[in-house]
This record gives sequence, C-alpha cells and structure tokens, in this order.
Amino acid sequence: MKPLIHKAATIAIVGALMMGSMFATATTELPPVHKSGKVEYLSGGIGFNESTAMQNVSTHWPLTLEFTVNDKPRAYFAANVKVVIRDAATNVTLQVKSDGPFLLVRVAPGKYTAEATLTGKTLHQTLIVGSGHPTKVVFVWPAGTGESRP
Repeated sequence: MKPLIHKAATIAIVGALMMGSMFATATTELPPVHKSGKVEYLSGGIGFNESTAMQNVSTHWPLTLEFTVNDKPRAYFAANVKVVIRDAATNVTLQVKSDGPFLLVRVAPGKYTAEATLTGKTLHQTLIVGSGHPTKVVFVWPAGTGESRP
C-alpha cells in the first residue's frame, strides 16, 4: 500500500507544481490592474499570451467585455474601444478606452448598461452582473468597422 501512496503523492505534487507554473505564467502575461473611482479593471489581450492569460483569469472577475469585428469569413479582435458602463440609476460606473479586446471589470452585482464605441459606431448592451458567477458580454461590430485588416 505504501508504494501506491507515494505514487499518488508524487502525482499530486507534480500536478500542483505544473498548475502553479501555469498560473505564474498567466499572471506574468497580464496587464496591470487599473482603478477608476471604486472600480478595478484590466484592459488588454493583445497577442496570444496576454489574450490567453486574460481569458484564464476572467472567471475571477464579475464582468468581462470582449470586443470583435465580424469580418467574413471570421471575426477578429478589436482594440481602442471607448466604453461607458452605467448603473441602474444611469450613473457612470466606468468610462475607459480599452487597450485590447478584453476588459475585465470588478463591479458590484446589479443591472448595468454598457456602450462600446469603435471608430464612431456605438453598440449598447444591458448587463446583469450576478453574485458569485462571472458575466461575459461580447460586442460584435459589422465588417468594415474599425481598422482595416490584411
């Protein structure tokens, strides 16, 4: 029985080390956390490593906004999106320009509206942020919005 316990312990230790290494890699690829008033946010996702890291940690943030342009035959990420989030009383909760296709926001549970503007084209969404589970909203602009793609 002892060899089996040692083998299980070894597997557990190796697994923990691998997970720790993956988490450390993800956090080193993250942009810095910013604060606007009482609201913390992460903005970025440019490049594969940073994009992957942000998607991995998004489950720990109450709200994730993702910005894309539908350019047939596929969509591509958008950056430099102007974002305004308002609470149920229409007070501005956050006003920021995204540094990349992901905006992770730490807001209290509740109902919000968000407007995201890319090169003059504004999209609106109603957001319900719950307690204990993350909310993800994707803004998709039509082809031809934003920077031209090769």
